Amino acid sequence: MTVQRCIGNCTALGFGVAAIEYAYQCFCGNYLQNGAKAAAQSDCNMRCSGDATQFCGAGDRLSVYSNSTANLTVYAVPTVQKTDLPENWAYVGCLHDDAPGGVRALPYQLILQNNNTANNCISQCSAFGYPYGGLEYGDECYCGDLGDIQSAQVTSAPESDCTFTCSGNATTFCGGARRLSLYNWTGPNLAKWNYASGNAAGAYQFLIGGVVVPLITHAARNGKVTFLEKAGTGPPNSTGAYELDVAQLNNFGKAWRPMHVKTDVFCSASITLPDKVGRQLNVGGWALDATFGVRLYWPDGTPGVWGKNDWQENVKVLKLQNGRWYPTAMIMANGTILVVGGEEGSNGRAVPTLEILPTQGPVLYAEYLNRTDPNNLYPYLAVLPSGGIFIQYYNEAAILDEVTLQVKKRLPNVPAAVNRPDGGRTYPNEGTAVLLPQYAPYTDPLKVLICGGSTPYQGNALDNCVTIAPDVPNANWTLERMPSKRVLSCMAALPDGTYLILNGAHQGQAGFGLAVDPNFNAVLYEPLRPLHNRFTVLANTTVARMYHSEAILMDDGRVLVSGSDPEDKRFPQEYRVEVFIPPYLMGNPVQPVVTITAGQSDWAYSGSYTFSVDQAVAKVSLLGVGGSTHGNSMGQRTIFPAFTCSGASCTVTAPPDAHTCPPGWFQLFALNAQGVPSKAVWVRIGGDPAQLGNWPQQGGFNLPGV
Repeated sequence: MTVQRCIGNCTALGFGVAAIEYAYQCFCGNYLQNGAKAAAQSDCNMRCSGDATQFCGAGDRLSVYSNSTANLTVYAVPTVQKTDLPENWAYVGCLHDDAPGGVRALPYQLILQNNNTANNCISQCSAFGYPYGGLEYGDECYCGDLGDIQSAQVTSAPESDCTFTCSGNATTFCGGARRLSLYNWTGPNLAKWNYASGNAAGAYQFLIGGVVVPLITHAARNGKVTFLEKAGTGPPNSTGAYELDVAQLNNFGKAWRPMHVKTDVFCSASITLPDKVGRQLNVGGWALDATFGVRLYWPDGTPGVWGKNDWQENVKVLKLQNGRWYPTAMIMANGTILVVGGEEGSNGRAVPTLEILPTQGPVLYAEYLNRTDPNNLYPYLAVLPSGGIFIQYYNEAAILDEVTLQVKKRLPNVPAAVNRPDGGRTYPNEGTAVLLPQYAPYTDPLKVLICGGSTPYQGNALDNCVTIAPDVPNANWTLERMPSKRVLSCMAALPDGTYLILNGAHQGQAGFGLAVDPNFNAVLYEPLRPLHNRFTVLANTTVARMYHSEAILMDDGRVLVSGSDPEDKRFPQEYRVEVFIPPYLMGNPVQPVVTITAGQSDWAYSGSYTFSVDQAVAKVSLLGVGGSTHGNSMGQRTIFPAFTCSGASCTVTAPPDAHTCPPGWFQLFALNAQGVPSKAVWVRIGGDPAQLGNWPQQGGFNLPGV
């Protein structure tokens, strides 16, 4: 040991202070701590072990060298921080954190090697809705709930056990070795969940046994529901597609009409077109030709009467430019179809491109999709009132220019878990997303709600929802805790402007056999309630709805719940179809009956249209028809238009433009003063500006015309 060697070692390690003690001990840092006081120079009288001409401190005496010409920083003896805490936080005490089995008192761990302080730690806890925060080992921060502490059965420890200095503040303590410096939130509830009972909790109800394990469900304009399955899921004689007629539930053979697809629709995308018959479009698929697939179905027949039309497909004359597995599709403001992302199929390479149908120009490369593969599949898309296109993928979000489809604004990254910002919301982390309601006169910014998801690799499901108004300057995410963790979940928009969250698991991620601990609970999200008090816990099911489960709004106001195909012996392939009865339909209330006359179901923007109703109307809602798969409801949108009623006649003013309301088909509901919705009637808003009714002109497809 020499003075030069100690200084050299400390400098090489990036420190500005070097000190020597006991002739051969070298210490490095950037300051002195524990209230170090100057001693007499004569106290440092031990000769260096490597050079007898130099002095290297002594017993409990440091020879100190600094690279700073300013005064050397000396921090006071550290104490527990009890003052100058973030508002509503208080110190609880030192706790044992050595429960048998290694269970931590608080489950969410952050390692803050350079900036762990009480304030930094507990601020992050409260931002994610956790009322307890604690610190250990100087650089570890933990967050959680009182229930976590109680479950771990931890007990108080002497304050002398919590004496590790904080990595971000040498004057304060941040716990000790398996000892927790605990703080708790004393202010208003960070998250208050409501618990419904009786009719207010709604109910799950068995609807019918199935003939298919669906991959995608989609409400159709003929009052029926289409089911598409991946190849190899159902029985050997499965045709790959069926149509459910809920008007014939008492006749199983008549309730299910067999339909046919030619290629494997596994992990494809589905939307309803704005053509005059409301054709359904399905694109993409599993492998080879299927990934290029473009499939069309023209709904026909009526409730109680089978139609004759079937899915039409011919990959040799009509196909995508890029083969896609796990893409998203959306109707743009100009009426064309945007198809985004995916992979080549069968766990292949990324397809980081965007394309438009009917085919216009070459595909467009997207660096952000290439960079975030494979965590960006089934991205969430929405037309914005500003004219841009919102896109959320993995834990990122942006606004695209609707003409060039290039990124024109990057939004802040999406929060995930308090300890894992790299958690994601899209497949395979798989949360679920909707657009929050738009109200006439449409001056408030459109908001996006995304719930659940998971962290990578270990698949810890997220227990929060996030919202953002993308068009607002300096837009940022607002986080709300959910009553439970959710991954593989679904969210269905309801006619009263609320949202039903259901299905999924408490642990895992999307994929076969990758999730456990089913979440049997339904939760209602009410956006008009105060922030952090918007969730109400509703009824439970007994059916595990895991990977490949769906939820869609039916015309009668119930939610059709189907699917589950985890390919996992712990959880069966699920053929049973359920409905969730929302609270507004409990007790068998009399639903309003809406009648639209000829010529009043095809709406131009800003036009006035009438319908008759047999009850007084308190609200009118328009719900975009969505295809449900993998937590993504493509086409979902909720609008509350302006309306007036006189007696039994009501007049509705259509939304003003294609950015407020992209062209398409909507379920119109009239709600009475008790919030009971009518059965839906379908209206088309904005016409068919891209003349999709004349597409495709290649042979083998029935065209409705424009």
